[in-house]
Amino acid sequence: MSTTKVSIQGTSFLFNGRPVYSEIRGSRPESHGLLMNARFIQGVFDDKADPSRFARFGQNSWDPEAHTDALIAALPDWYRYGLRAFTVGFQGGGPCFTIDNTTIDNNPFGADGKSLDPRYASRMERLILAADKLGMVVIVSFFYGQQVARIPTGQGVRNAVQTGCRFLRDRKFTNVIIEVANEYDIPPFRSHPLLQEAEGMAWLIDFARQESGGMLVGSSGGGGTRQRQVVEASDVVLIHGNGQSRQQVFNMIRDIRTWAPEKPIVCNEDSQALSQMPVFASLGTSWGYYNNLTKQEPPVQWGILPGEDRFFAHRTAEIVGIATPPLAEDEQYYLQGFEPEMTANKLRWPRLASLYPEKIDHVDFYRDGVLYDSCWDDPFTVHFKSNWLQGGVETKTGEVWTAKILLRDGRMLQKEAVCP
Repeated sequence: MSTTKVSIQGTSFLFNGRPVYSEIRGSRPESHGLLMNARFIQGVFDDKADPSRFARFGQNSWDPEAHTDALIAALPDWYRYGLRAFTVGFQGGGPCFTIDNTTIDNNPFGADGKSLDPRYASRMERLILAADKLGMVVIVSFFYGQQVARIPTGQGVRNAVQTGCRFLRDRKFTNVIIEVANEYDIPPFRSHPLLQEAEGMAWLIDFARQESGGMLVGSSGGGGTRQRQVVEASDVVLIHGNGQSRQQVFNMIRDIRTWAPEKPIVCNEDSQALSQMPVFASLGTSWGYYNNLTKQEPPVQWGILPGEDRFFAHRTAEIVGIATPPLAEDEQYYLQGFEPEMTANKLRWPRLASLYPEKIDHVDFYRDGVLYDSCWDDPFTVHFKSNWLQGGVETKTGEVWTAKILLRDGRMLQKEAVCP
């Protein structure tokens, strides 16, 4: 029997009839009804094309069952910091830094959409049940752009929605929100107008609600997307903040509020740019942490890792009002990307993680004492492309990397790492 039942009341989320977080003594009233979340999209991931290439990042073999079980084991730690939801995709998502997505076969649906791989179904069921026991929601995403081409027809897409919904319905899950597609309007969905066009997506949202027996349904668009027809069809308005400035996400939420003033808005994918979090919180909107490098490149280390993960956890606790031991100033900065196992294709991805990136003016990165790159936007990365994307660097063992952190108050701090 389920122990966590998610529902909505106006713009708020309720668990078992009470606003989320209201049960926590000392929690901030402004947080009540939010659904702070993270993108754990690869929770049931496998690759039927060439699984051996995911024996990496310190792992000698690839085991999709162990990968899911490791996420289950990590959930209690995330829960303690206030995480109450996470997104998992039947078709996964990415990776975006190391392997061409089009070469991966991570589609559990049959080509006609009428079947669901029982191994994926089993892993998803274990995750949802584990979340239910903790008091967490799983946002179950059905389609990912680079995988949906494995379902060649529109009828197959409709069938797959029905198959996925009936899987969730028949198990009587009460802690699930359905995301029909991850970023339905991006180019990889062009082969399926039913998914990419707002009118088709609005129909699929209604169809999913019907086939699931009344579960909460929405669908995310690409970073900054808001289309009125999809917003009005959704129970939960799912948005992405990728590539958006603080002002742009403010404008996006403001626009959505004019169309749907009494619906909850959940960003279930942004970036590791923690400076975005206060904008969402100030507007009563739930924020979703997305870190491709620590949480989307299989095999994922699902725990709260030093640096970006740890700082996101602390900021979540701060928004909710969960007491956590304060971090000394020196602990609030971490030169990331030089962990021994975090390398692929001879590349590393250096970046300066910070608890309060709002305090930073810019970061200068030095390689063996020579200025290599500078970054002026959060997150502060080498080869910055967007707030969720950076270019890699081919490094050598023994190199000394230094991040000189220029704070807005005029001070300069420094972090250093030696390349393994």
